Amino acid sequence: MAIKYWEFEDAPFKEKVKNPKIADIARVFFDNDTEAYRFASLMYAAKKHGLRLKDVPKDIPIATAKRYLDYAVQIGLLKHENSTYELTDRYTKPLRNIASYIKAWMEADNEEDIYTDFPSAKTSKQDKRGGRPASNDEGTGPAGIPQA
Repeated sequence: MAIKYWEFEDAPFKEKVKNPKIADIARVFFDNDTEAYRFASLMYAAKKHGLRLKDVPKDIPIATAKRYLDYAVQIGLLKHENSTYELTDRYTKPLRNIASYIKAWMEADNEEDIYTDFPSAKTSKQDKRGGRPASNDEGTGPAGIPQA
């Protein structure tokens, strides 16, 4: 976790909690912009309406989304019931003010533009690496081996 303690000291915290953003929460848990963007995107989708794996945003691979959502369940931000991820408030105890900030974000009803909060994040899926070819062309057998 990349906790910047000064941001959650009492005086700066009182200013930050007036306008909570998921980007700040994601940056607490992830240093990398791409990881923080993906986590923020999934948390924001779960906040709007419960999130199912089949409803994951198109720019995030499902296996990656499952890993991030399970991490959010592990730290107490989400609960996973009936194959749906929903917000919860069973926080682990990292710091009192961070938990208060997350609770303020959950209760706030403001629109957020996650794309502008993470300008250097990679938002496209990674190209497939290895494995079987995507399609089975005519005249080829399994794994693309030509048939006579």
